[in-house]
Amino acid sequence: MNSASSLKWLWLTLIFLIVDQATKHYVANNMDLYQSIEVLSFFNITYVHNLGAAFSFLADQSGWQRWFFAAIATIASVIFTYWLYKTPVNNKKLCIAFALLLSGALGNLIDRVMLGYVIDFLDFTIINYRWPAFNVADSVIFIGAGLMIIDSFAQEKPEESKSNV
Repeated sequence: MNSASSLKWLWLTLIFLIVDQATKHYVANNMDLYQSIEVLSFFNITYVHNLGAAFSFLADQSGWQRWFFAAIATIASVIFTYWLYKTPVNNKKLCIAFALLLSGALGNLIDRVMLGYVIDFLDFTIINYRWPAFNVADSVIFIGAGLMIIDSFAQEKPEESKSNV
């Protein structure tokens, strides 16, 4: 196993980290907080600050959650990097999954540490349900997790013993 070369997928982490930070920077510098721009009937760009985690979990707390979620993102980033390192280079799906998970964790970690909140702006309404706003980092975390799940189902099954009858 040539696992060290699986770190070559860090370029994907870097690309999505740059896209995430650039889009957040653009929204924060060109929109007012809570401003919403309709793009399609079901999709808006809406600038919000998320003090919590997914679905604004613990957002109403006194501030301790900032460092709690930063610690979780830091630990997750170390784990994803280690898993990427240990993944065989020929398992592209899993390498991509870990690279995306790492990118998302780092993107939201940067916001949390530097700003005290995460910038969200992708705002969808699906069948009269307004989904909580999210960002590029959240999107690549979702895609990476999906790829990881798909990979877990696609694992080769051990060959059944063949008996001569």
